[in-house]
Amino acid sequence: MPLGAACHSDDVSETTEGTTATLVRVDDHGPVRLVTLDRPEVLNAFDNALYRATADALGAARDDDRVHVVVLTGAGRAFSSGQDLGEMARLAAGEDLESGFPVLLDALQAFDKPLVAAVNGVAVGIGFTLLPHCDLVLAAEHARFRTPFAVMGVPPEAASSLLFPDRMGWQRAAHVLFASPWLSAAEAVEHGIALRTVPADDLLPEALALAAAVAAAPLPALRAIKSTMLAGRDAAVTAARSCEDAAFARVLGLT
Repeated sequence: MPLGAACHSDDVSETTEGTTATLVRVDDHGPVRLVTLDRPEVLNAFDNALYRATADALGAARDDDRVHVVVLTGAGRAFSSGQDLGEMARLAAGEDLESGFPVLLDALQAFDKPLVAAVNGVAVGIGFTLLPHCDLVLAAEHARFRTPFAVMGVPPEAASSLLFPDRMGWQRAAHVLFASPWLSAAEAVEHGIALRTVPADDLLPEALALAAAVAAAPLPALRAIKSTMLAGRDAAVTAARSCEDAAFARVLGLT
């Protein structure tokens, strides 16, 4: 089957008040599964439903031995603009809302196959902090990255307090977390967040080709490599998430 010719496609959807909205598109390209965040009207902002739909897509890919590698990307002009701020405002106001955020992080932390991110546009907040949980990241040349936590008055998330210094070095991570600058795609490569930049039109074909090259290896070998790579940091990631969650609860006055 030619690369890019999907053998099947599924949607992970949410039904609300009689309407069905596709949240995540899933397309298989041989042993490579493409998972596309599909809320382009809000720049793929994560609300509870999208967190859970993405986690479900990762869980299904993990459990399917036909899938060797997953590519994660976004529909439209953004990878993800981060947390849905309307939902965050309701949480801050004390509404008892179910949060899918830890469900997605659990799925990312437990994902034991290679995970490739194709960052097709802006990557803000969780759209940025999930990237160190990916094994390979390609960025469109126009992509931009930002973590606006300090200017929003909240602590970091997704174990970025640990993974950013580990990936970027302490000073670059401190600058990103304290000053909240926009990073260009080239700076993301310099900071160790992305492997390389790619012209926008070539991003998805290159990501799928990279994933296909990885997926040619036997699945047990890929799982063994990923599991051993994760083993050394798993406890530290769990501890960092716990510290971040506690800090977030203090900031919002939830404890």
